[in-house]
Amino acid sequence: MTVLVVVPTFNEVSNIGTTVSRVMDQPIDELHMLIVDDDSPDGTAAEVRRLQAQYANLHLIVREGARGLGRAYVRGFKFALKRGFDLIFEMDADGSHNPDDLPRFLEQMDRHDLVIGSRYVEGGGVTQWPYSRLLLSYWANVYVRAVTALPIRDCTSGFKCYRRAVLEAFDLSAISANGYAFQIEVHYLAHRCGFRISEIPIIFTDREEGSSKMNTRIMREAVVMPWRLLGQRAGDRLPISGPGPKECEPS
Repeated sequence: MTVLVVVPTFNEVSNIGTTVSRVMDQPIDELHMLIVDDDSPDGTAAEVRRLQAQYANLHLIVREGARGLGRAYVRGFKFALKRGFDLIFEMDADGSHNPDDLPRFLEQMDRHDLVIGSRYVEGGGVTQWPYSRLLLSYWANVYVRAVTALPIRDCTSGFKCYRRAVLEAFDLSAISANGYAFQIEVHYLAHRCGFRISEIPIIFTDREEGSSKMNTRIMREAVVMPWRLLGQRAGDRLPISGPGPKECEPS
């Protein structure tokens, strides 16, 4: 099974070297890593190019003039499908996600189609967050579940592994979210398709270098997204390109 870890970046030069080395040194056969950089002015892409001399399976896409987490992941997913990867990870560049957890995800992939790293299941958690941010994240997930009936504890998690069949079922070009609401959207689509979803506990560690990309626009998008998805479902307009929600068969 070929594995691709997709990591979006914007101004992560202080973190990317450590993240790349920790991912690429994992004991995983046929492991590749793709950095999707949003034309960072801090030299992130240049640092990745330097690392490519050390890691043959390290890939780089620079999206000039483009910005946004969701579109970066969509670009990475299209790369993964075109290159024929079997399993595709989402992962942050800033050290919040522990690369040592990657093998634990893979252990679950023979029984599931989407495995989500969860802060809010038994054994999961968050470190180095102020109490206010922890409350915001927790209640945001409660809100998403209440509106959408999504049976996932951590609806906004950005650490996960997909079977390629999940991504093939999505109309990637029609996915609308570009901030953290992207996670809500893809989780909802996978659930509506009937794919087998599981959560495993992770410890999320706040970044030590660089700055968070969270802003009010991203927060507003996350508030609106659950209602947008319900509207799309009612109008049979969910961005699913494969079989519809009732007919989609898990791989």
